[in-house]
Amino acid sequence: MTETSAPQSAPQPAPHPSPRRRRFGLSAQSKLLAMLLGVSLLASIVVGVIGYRSGQESLRSAAFEQLTTVRELRAEAIEREFSSLQTNVELQSRNASSVEGAAAFIAGFEALEGTELDAAQDATLTRFFEEEYVPALESRSGSEFEPASFIPATDPGRYLQYHYTAQRAIDDFDAGLALSDAGDGSQWSAANARYGPYFQSLVEELGYEDVLILNTDAEIVYSAYKSVDLGVSMREAPYEGSSLTTAVDEALRSGSLDSVITTDFERYLPSLGIPTAWVVSPIGTATELTGVLAVQVPIEQINAVMTGGGDWLAQGLGETGEAYLAGADGLMRSASRLLTEEPDAYAATVIANGTPPEVAERMVRVAGTVLLQPVDSGALQAALRGQSGTMVGPQYTEGSSLIAYAPLEIEGLNWAIIAHIDASEAFAPVNDFARDMTIWTLAILLAVSVLSLLLAQVFVRPIRQLVDAVRRLTAGALDVRVPARSRDEFGDLGLAFNEMAESLKVKQELIEEQQSENERLLGTLLPGSVAARYRDGEESIAEEHEDVSVVYAELIGFDEHTRGLSGSQEIEALNALMRGFDEAATTAGVERVRTLRGGYLASSGLVVPRVDNALRAVSFAREMRAVVQRFNAQHGTQLDIRAGVDTGAVKSGLVARTNLAYDLWGDAVSLAFAMRAASREPGIYVSAAVRERLAGSVEFVEAGTVEARERTETIWSVVA
Repeated sequence: MTETSAPQSAPQPAPHPSPRRRRFGLSAQSKLLAMLLGVSLLASIVVGVIGYRSGQESLRSAAFEQLTTVRELRAEAIEREFSSLQTNVELQSRNASSVEGAAAFIAGFEALEGTELDAAQDATLTRFFEEEYVPALESRSGSEFEPASFIPATDPGRYLQYHYTAQRAIDDFDAGLALSDAGDGSQWSAANARYGPYFQSLVEELGYEDVLILNTDAEIVYSAYKSVDLGVSMREAPYEGSSLTTAVDEALRSGSLDSVITTDFERYLPSLGIPTAWVVSPIGTATELTGVLAVQVPIEQINAVMTGGGDWLAQGLGETGEAYLAGADGLMRSASRLLTEEPDAYAATVIANGTPPEVAERMVRVAGTVLLQPVDSGALQAALRGQSGTMVGPQYTEGSSLIAYAPLEIEGLNWAIIAHIDASEAFAPVNDFARDMTIWTLAILLAVSVLSLLLAQVFVRPIRQLVDAVRRLTAGALDVRVPARSRDEFGDLGLAFNEMAESLKVKQELIEEQQSENERLLGTLLPGSVAARYRDGEESIAEEHEDVSVVYAELIGFDEHTRGLSGSQEIEALNALMRGFDEAATTAGVERVRTLRGGYLASSGLVVPRVDNALRAVSFAREMRAVVQRFNAQHGTQLDIRAGVDTGAVKSGLVARTNLAYDLWGDAVSLAFAMRAASREPGIYVSAAVRERLAGSVEFVEAGTVEARERTETIWSVVA
């Protein structure tokens, strides 16, 4: 309960105060207050200093521990990723489909020797390199290239590139992947049609960027994407000396099918200079190596592993932390978090921390940092020397960062993993802790200062609680109670108040329960709008409705069934039928108006306007017959329904004020009633207006005429 301070009454003077000598100095209360404040202040300062130093060290250790955990998890994941990739490539190179496919592609490639392109085909190939490939390469790399240097020097290379590469856009890799037969009838195309889907599945299912097959002359005889490297020799310009060439030669020299070589990232010209790494393994039999399988490392999978799927916060890296890979050249080998999340702010941030502006702008342009972002630091150099540890030092995004570093154990690669977070963010809790300590110190001093004043309030607290409770009870809060823990007059007064409040609450609940029951009963007798007007005190309530469908149904055979039944059995049977009719009305969206012992009046579109009120009315009448049929099946009776359905204008209202009754009348009601009695046969009879509305959706047959509305009306029977 909220407490407020109240002024204390001044102490009354003694009747005959004795003369006292005035003393100067602090009173005992003031001295006690000064001692409490001094001790509290000193204790708070000592605790604050010790807590600040301890908290700073603990938070620093926790931050480094978190970074180390992230580093170890990411390192384990990326090492596992490469190990899995290397194992898969080794197994794929031994696979029978790979061996047979490689042999078929090599044979098909050799069969194209001497197959020259005609002048038009040669011009098309030249135009492709001049107008498609080289402009795209120059745009991405910022360098200039000679188109002729990329055209394969051999007949098979030019032939394959004309039929499989030059016929599509340079960046339409999916089209190249899906192309299984150029329709040229060559042996190579036959091999591609047979074995291409297998290598294509490696790309699509395992996520490889590309799959190459090279013969022993280091010529690319197959490419899954059939790009500009198809048919070229990796030992000739412009590809000689590349990491892929070196890896292929090393695999061929090894003479072992168990050999697996992994290359570092290098800008691969056929991929428009995008950094590319390879895993290479020989293909052949136990007695002969026929070629090499080269799989392009999926950089997106590396980035997914290093970023944890982009969920840095969930990894405990806060707003600025990340883990990335770096090579011996001091450049990144994975994506930057800052570039991924804030590309607009990336260039300014890294330039401010030492990255050359032209490099920063290029990274933003190509949306990548691999082989671009310099990250050379003491932490990286220590990791490349095989050391693991933590430190505080500069990073490419911040002048001071907490860093956890370690080397990676990936065969063939000299990489390190770096996890870092900005020092300002890492040590922010320390500053928050210092601020909190200061606030708490001031709070303690304030608490000690007012403690003596608060003691004087203890006596009047029960009275204030009771006054507040009375005010809340008067305002309608019947759940209010006051504590009655003391064993004195205040406690007795609190108990008496609580008993009174409980009694008032019980009475209020009884009143509300009765009101709720009255509202429920009124709702069952009247539509919502009429009930509201009735509660407002209106005496004459009537409403006109323009488009309403009326169902007037008569229960046939019930009198014969109830002969010999007791009154309770008759009511039980009638209630069972009426419950079924009410449920059918609710399902069909029909409103019950009133029920009689042998009849049922309902409407559709009366309370809730509906464009399909006629269809709902007929559907309801059909369901009434279904309810009766189910009753017959359960009780062995032969009851049925004869119903009339009409649509048009009706009136509704409250009839009689003393004995409340809600009724419906009008031409539509009269015609529905008349149609119900027009035939002795059970069924559903509708007016011409209903038939016109439902023509095409319900089948009718003419059932005669009836006199209503001062004229003869044709009626129609619904076909069951």
